[in-house]
Amino acid sequence: MEDTFHVPIVRGDPSVTRESFLAYVFWHWRHPSADRSTYETAQQEFQRVLSASPSAGFVRSFSHAIAGAPWANQGGEAYEDWYLVRDSAALDPLDIAAVTAGRKAAHDTAASLAAAGTAALYQLKLGTALPSPRSAQWFVKPAGMSYSQLYAAIEPTLAPVGGSFWVRKMTLGPSPELCVLAREPATLAPQFQMFAFQLRPIWDGSLASTGAR
Repeated sequence: MEDTFHVPIVRGDPSVTRESFLAYVFWHWRHPSADRSTYETAQQEFQRVLSASPSAGFVRSFSHAIAGAPWANQGGEAYEDWYLVRDSAALDPLDIAAVTAGRKAAHDTAASLAAAGTAALYQLKLGTALPSPRSAQWFVKPAGMSYSQLYAAIEPTLAPVGGSFWVRKMTLGPSPELCVLAREPATLAPQFQMFAFQLRPIWDGSLASTGAR
């Protein structure tokens, strides 16, 4: 089943809807000696300088705090950063940009406060990626279900909650294969056994100037 949400993207548009878009998702958690407020401020500063001087193909990023994900800090307090890029060709420039020029100092400060991290690469398949989702539902494809059946089951649940559906493209860590991001939980069938999280936003491009949490 092909994604039916193929629309042009203009720079500055807060929504992302084209299937070619990828997300490098990075989970990290603070060192026990790092204060939560200091850690989050350092993360915001890195996101701010990256947004102010983006790499080629970078669309935007958002970050939120989570708890209870077995693949991140053994289910303890952690953070989840989403870096959206136009295609796979944008991944190398993003990797280089994070640790060079005016972004290096902010990156190094944030990294020095972290205990560890893990990551994976996801592809946008359905729906619209909001700039600041408040709900994440992670799960695996039920045994015996085809991907076309999966997309048909997920697609109608997205529009009511402003959701997007992401499928893992490359495994870099132990996170689940599938994710629905939305402003509130989507109504998914019981067959999709999942980890569901309420997200506390750390960065969405607007939070740094307001200090909002």
